[in-house]
Amino acid sequence: MTNSQILYRHGRLKRKVRQYKKKDLKGCPQKKGVCLKIIKVSPKKPNSAKRSVARVTLSTRKVISCYIRGETHALKKFCQVLVHGGRVRDVPGMRYRLIRGKFDFIGLINRKSRRSTYGTRNFSRARK
Repeated sequence: MTNSQILYRHGRLKRKVRQYKKKDLKGCPQKKGVCLKIIKVSPKKPNSAKRSVARVTLSTRKVISCYIRGETHALKKFCQVLVHGGRVRDVPGMRYRLIRGKFDFIGLINRKSRRSTYGTRNFSRARK
């Protein structure tokens, strides 16, 4: 008798445990963390550049690597940041990103498109 036949007749004895890809966030959408160091990483094969990456200690005392979006940043050691899930396809093992515009990680200036991603306010509306 095959496994599928046994399951069909008797059903599963235990519920299947759901596995999360973002284990370090402990089921939360975001976690606060502190930067340990900022490094540059090279991407996978067809691409060629230096990607900015931060080693971050989360509030749960876990140390993870996070991708820094955007062209420039002013992050240093001991800066407070907000981390959320989301992998970076061309950097191996990168499963987390930093949220711009929160705590010490300021947003990009003079950004016109995708402002919410880069933490930029809509200044044309604020003037009125």
